[in-house]
Amino acid sequence: MPYVTRDGLRLYYEQDGSGDRSFVFVHGWCCDHTFFAPQYEQFKSSSTVTTLDLRGCGRSDRPNGGYAVPTFADDLAWLCGELGISKPIVVGHSLGGLIGLELAARHPSLPHAIVAVDPGPIDPLPQSVTALSAIAAQLEDADGADPRPAYVAGLLLPSDDVAGRERIVETMCTVPATIAAASLRGLLEWDGVTALERCEVPVLVVLSRTGGSNDPARLLALKPTLQIGVTVGAGHFLQFDASEQVSSMIEQFVRVST
Repeated sequence: MPYVTRDGLRLYYEQDGSGDRSFVFVHGWCCDHTFFAPQYEQFKSSSTVTTLDLRGCGRSDRPNGGYAVPTFADDLAWLCGELGISKPIVVGHSLGGLIGLELAARHPSLPHAIVAVDPGPIDPLPQSVTALSAIAAQLEDADGADPRPAYVAGLLLPSDDVAGRERIVETMCTVPATIAAASLRGLLEWDGVTALERCEVPVLVVLSRTGGSNDPARLLALKPTLQIGVTVGAGHFLQFDASEQVSSMIEQFVRVST
């Protein structure tokens, strides 16, 4: 299995395809490298594609600390350096979208462009902070029930793909509760407004719906140069629910903006 090791931390990755254009896919909170499978398979026919398991997730190591968004971004930058990935288009889902934005802010010479697929709250509204804080507190309660099955179910659309829905929930619940909580705390502590303001590369945000913390009007007020797309008939895991729509938006964005 392919791993790179950073200061004793092993990070699992997969790489395929070929070509001058590179994509790096970054999964979301408590997910793993398989959560961009449709896009990984599509773009490997014309590009070099790389996906990884973030620290604490999947096959990567699970250290006690390091779950702040900037640390995730530094892990990603280091991985790109180790693998010789230059000027990738970084595509991140949920928490992964925030990591992509932080990467562009902290390592401006590294990415060619950022695609944030239904990202976590960049400038969270008070109600979002309250809801995510409550989930983190439940995860930190060793005697409490795991809130993830109910939370994730609320992000999914009713679908005939029962096995797929179950796999998403099962995968997300394999991450230890302490790590899941630490990642949420790191998300809530992150300064997304500053990170977005510091992004100098093209950024596409693909949303599953309008409204809430990441409503297009709120995001465009923060950065008018953002490009925003909204899928039809998709839940939070739109890279599965609307894979063709997401891939088409990415392809058009890359063709026009980079």
